[in-house]
Amino acid sequence: MEDQKIAELEAILFAAGDSVELSKLAKGIDCDEMTTRSLLMKLGENYQAADRGIRLIELEDAWQLATKPEHYDALIRVARQPKKPVLTDVVLETLSIIAYKQPVTKLEIEKIRGVKSDFAVNKLVEYGLVCETGRLDAPGRPILFGTTEEFLRYFGISSVSDLPQPNPLMLEDFKAEAEEEVNTKLQV
Repeated sequence: MEDQKIAELEAILFAAGDSVELSKLAKGIDCDEMTTRSLLMKLGENYQAADRGIRLIELEDAWQLATKPEHYDALIRVARQPKKPVLTDVVLETLSIIAYKQPVTKLEIEKIRGVKSDFAVNKLVEYGLVCETGRLDAPGRPILFGTTEEFLRYFGISSVSDLPQPNPLMLEDFKAEAEEEVNTKLQV
């Protein structure tokens, strides 16, 4: 019975291609979410063997079958997939602001960066690393941005909670530098 349910999970994930939420997987195999998670863990263990070309990854509260990184070269030779997007310093800086502050508006990003961020945000949306998550309930109803599942895949993390936490001492140094810079500009 358990083997049958694991096989059903594998079939659903294979056919879906993208990630599938735990609740949908549970409904698909007619089990509760706790049992489904346990079965997914067993399926994941099966894929950890060195002779397997795929792995099971968790993205937030969804699951997906994915190629093991050590097999990307072979896959690319066949699929001829375009290269991963190149993240310039400007784009990476903007992405880090969105990742840590999400949901966030362009105005908030620009306030932190101190410069216009239209190009960087548009590039991140184009790359599929960032998407619109809604609108702020404020005058003009500005668009809110947040990270996507592609962001999680790109950086090899399961959730935004897995992002490294900034060092509090470094944050204080950055804050002091920023305040000094603002004071210098005000004196000019």
